[in-house]
Amino acid sequence: MGYEAGSYDVIVVGAGHAGCEAALAAARMGCETLLITINLDMVAFMPCNPSIGGPAKGHVVREIDALGGEMGRNIDKTFIQMRMLNTGKGPAVHALRAQADKVLYQRQMKETIESTPKLTLRQGMVERLIVEDGECKGVITKTGAEYRAKAVVVTTGTYLRGKVIMGEVMYESGPNNQQPSIKLSEHLRELGLELVRFKTGTPPRVHGETIDFDKMEIQPGDEIPKFFSYETKEGPGEPQLPCWLTYTAPETHEIINANLHRAPMFTGQIEGTGPRYCPSIEDKIVRFSDKPKHQIFLEPEGRNTSEYYVQGLSTSLPEEVQLQILRSIPGLERVQMMRTGYAIEYDAIVPTQLWPSLETKAIPGLFTAGQINGTSGYEEAAGQGLMAGINAARKVQGKEPVILDRSKAYIGVLIDDLVTKGTNEPYRLLTSRAEYRLLLRHDNADLRLTPIGYEIGLISEERYRKFLRKKELVELEIERLRTTKIRPEPHVQELLQSLGTVVLNNSVDAQSLLRRPEVSYSHIASISPSPYELDEEMMEQVEIQIKYAGYIEKQLQHVERLEKLEKRRIPPDLDYWAVHGIANEAKQKLSQIRPVSIGQASRISGVTPADISILLVYLETYGKAASAAAKG
Repeated sequence: MGYEAGSYDVIVVGAGHAGCEAALAAARMGCETLLITINLDMVAFMPCNPSIGGPAKGHVVREIDALGGEMGRNIDKTFIQMRMLNTGKGPAVHALRAQADKVLYQRQMKETIESTPKLTLRQGMVERLIVEDGECKGVITKTGAEYRAKAVVVTTGTYLRGKVIMGEVMYESGPNNQQPSIKLSEHLRELGLELVRFKTGTPPRVHGETIDFDKMEIQPGDEIPKFFSYETKEGPGEPQLPCWLTYTAPETHEIINANLHRAPMFTGQIEGTGPRYCPSIEDKIVRFSDKPKHQIFLEPEGRNTSEYYVQGLSTSLPEEVQLQILRSIPGLERVQMMRTGYAIEYDAIVPTQLWPSLETKAIPGLFTAGQINGTSGYEEAAGQGLMAGINAARKVQGKEPVILDRSKAYIGVLIDDLVTKGTNEPYRLLTSRAEYRLLLRHDNADLRLTPIGYEIGLISEERYRKFLRKKELVELEIERLRTTKIRPEPHVQELLQSLGTVVLNNSVDAQSLLRRPEVSYSHIASISPSPYELDEEMMEQVEIQIKYAGYIEKQLQHVERLEKLEKRRIPPDLDYWAVHGIANEAKQKLSQIRPVSIGQASRISGVTPADISILLVYLETYGKAASAAAKG
């Protein structure tokens, strides 16, 4: 028999990257919150690479921070290397990436959780949900403890019916030999949720003192690092640690090809679908057989450990084969393997069963976030966790959910893709998935999202005041450059000549001059210094907004046109089978996904523009009929 163990506003199950953000958001919004997880030593654990950020993912971390989440602040306190990627390309694809001190990252996040008011952290294995009158009312643990709540967020990562696979060796396990969650997975099926089987993998870890770095290329951090959080002004203060680049050799490929009969990926032992954008080394060798070598990065796991993560060598081959592979790579000839790489299979729910708020359609009060929703990556998990936590808290408070548009945030793109299109493999966010990527830049996440974070109570008054001042100064400086004339004086002409750009014939406004590709804001400032106190971020903002004004304006016009479709709501109980003229496939898809707007309906695969036109006409008559019935 169970026993009553406590009552809360919000319960979050699982303390990975999604669970931490969900619990912190709910508690900071004033809800009494319980964060319950299998093992307190694994809070915010990084079972795969010890890094945060990169293309699209780094954008998400900035967005989490702009909304008032924790991941950006946490990595800024615990990084051992920081690099801005893609600096040779346009600002839409600039992306920050940090190597984390893995243990310190966990410890820092746990400390933050433990010191947050209204947030209780507890160890326990949740095996069932309490569902009464069709609504989720709490959870029951393995020990029979019953915790009641007004909303529950499940963020179980890869633990649901987890199975680790290394060659012929297979056993039930969560990541890193943690206990798997078996009964909760069965219970979710009993409740009528559709689950799928996915897989992900991780490479071996090796001993740093057995690596010959002389045979590798050094990959240092940026001399002056940038930060993920808009609040961070200085990093940990210790010297950054380098990463190292090497490549697979012909012998590596021979060893893998000779052992494919022992590779679970190819023998049928792995049922789950793996991530296309993060394939195992055996998959890469088979799929890209004409490629003579593949990049391998050696990444330190922390300051106080000798473990190195072998990025690019994810594998589920047998242990002894993994050692042979490692020792065939330049620089790793005498390497010692400290942990074996493995594949892990797990259950995930089909994400089209969720509303855009991440609440399940079948069970009101139950939210899900992170890898349980079919995604891969710490950042994708944290972004969903933040939104699920916000919306669980708002449900408890009787408020409307917060839904981020695709034109407002990568997090909006991620969630919309999941709930509208679903995914048949672990979903990874890419810049190419965002149609408005020039608007969704790494540098302007605060301008896009901080007002939302402030409105929902996750951004402090002080931070919001600083944000408004930054916005004001950027606008004032852009206006100043529009009205400031630069004359063809000798020092100006000299500067332009040195930059390899055409000298002036007449006076021009400073904005026009800044639009030249060779000219940067610092050049303009040297000719016409600003009367305002601008920091580096403000200057960057001024330059980008002026240089890319034409392109940005075009995207904004496109967004405006599509906003009309996003605002056109669809009644949640609409019977699509009663709409004559819509194709049967569209009726089936629309009935299953139940889009909240015409915009969302138009993005469902199998729904054509003709179906949307008929639906719009039907909604017009449906709306008039409903209005007449209300008057009558």
